[in-house]
Amino acid sequence: MANLTITVDDEVLKRARIRALQQGTSVNALLAEHLRAFAGEDDTQARATRSLLALAEQNTAAGGRSRAEQRAGRRWNRNELHERRGS
Repeated sequence: MANLTITVDDEVLKRARIRALQQGTSVNALLAEHLRAFAGEDDTQARATRSLLALAEQNTAAGGRSRAEQRAGRRWNRNELHERRGS
């Protein structure tokens, strides 16, 4: 485990220690937890991005059509898409 040295205003550190004590923990534990969560965000975001890109590839491979459209083989032409009822 690595050590980390930071510079913090004395008054801020004093208030942080009091608040940590009220929560039954330490400033060190709070900072360590925050850093773990912060570091994990990158992993979560990277997984979400990869998942979204894979979904986009699947959609492109399917011609941008929904699964129901793929099964039905239905394709709309421009006139059908812009057709107005009652005109």
